Amino acid sequence: MGTESYTYMGRSFNEFTINDDSTSSAFSDCNSDRSGEFATTSSTSRRLLIACASENSDDLIRQLVSDLHSDSIEEQKQAAMEIRLLAKNKPENRIRIAKAGAIKPLISLVSSQDLQLQEYGVTAILNLSLCDENKELIASSGAIKPLVRALNSGTSTAKENAACALLRLSQVEENKSAIGRSGAIPLLVNLLGSGGIRGKKDASTALYTLCTVKENKMRAVKAGIMKVLVELMADFESNMVDKSAYVVSVLVSVPEAKTALVDEGGVPVLVEIVEVGSQRQKEIAAVILLQLCEDNMAYRSMVAREGAIPPLVALTQSGTNRAKQKAEKLIELLRQPRSTRTTSEITCEP
Repeated sequence: MGTESYTYMGRSFNEFTINDDSTSSAFSDCNSDRSGEFATTSSTSRRLLIACASENSDDLIRQLVSDLHSDSIEEQKQAAMEIRLLAKNKPENRIRIAKAGAIKPLISLVSSQDLQLQEYGVTAILNLSLCDENKELIASSGAIKPLVRALNSGTSTAKENAACALLRLSQVEENKSAIGRSGAIPLLVNLLGSGGIRGKKDASTALYTLCTVKENKMRAVKAGIMKVLVELMADFESNMVDKSAYVVSVLVSVPEAKTALVDEGGVPVLVEIVEVGSQRQKEIAAVILLQLCEDNMAYRSMVAREGAIPPLVALTQSGTNRAKQKAEKLIELLRQPRSTRTTSEITCEP
């Protein structure tokens, strides 16, 4: 804490109190906007920005939006950084910034060939997208395709923040198909497989939301998502077992996803989760196995051969209420006698 005096944008700020704790988890539930990621911004500049914004944010915001149109890349970077900070530290500023006309010039920055400028634009768009009122405006202003390009060729931080911004936009139902058509799904699958832990988490959450739409499920399966998901579910040290399993549970409503899950070795992995996973992991694994077995005798035999019945019986005794119900239904299916002739084998006889 301290009391200081500065001049900024022609205005004096005397005897204001500064709190040095800039880390906050108040607005990004995908944890993509990290305090301190912009090394070029001095603590004095940040403090002045916040102090100025608290007294007359509208004037400051208008000036920053004007600076986004500057011919100077450095001025554009500084403006994008400060808009990002205003949107991060004061949620009420997100609507003010959008109303001041910042969204379209920020989208232009997302398309910049300067990777740092692109990253700053992506992060500012992410913070503005945390406000529900801004999501439709951001999408209708043409942000989806530039965000997808950043997801493809940006810095690692730009990719992670683009994934999180797309997640935010996908929370508007009509945006899901548009994001899928834009080519985002294979890039999110790639981030899920090769990104850092933050990128993996953001990608999995975005894919979970996007794949409630059938055509996006198909895009994800074609992009090889099941191989990645099975590998993550099998790695109990990855901190990704739960998220990966939830994505699988959304996908397996389409036959192609069930086939891919089995082909990639998903059955033994799911049985192991039922046996040794956490309560939540056991529940979602039982849900997936039940989805897999409901209409397929071959898959039932496969699951039974993997030794699923003993851990499922244990789950009926100690699992959550939902887990108990799913385990009981699955056990009933697995114990049904195998038909010697399936429906497809029955032919008309004279």
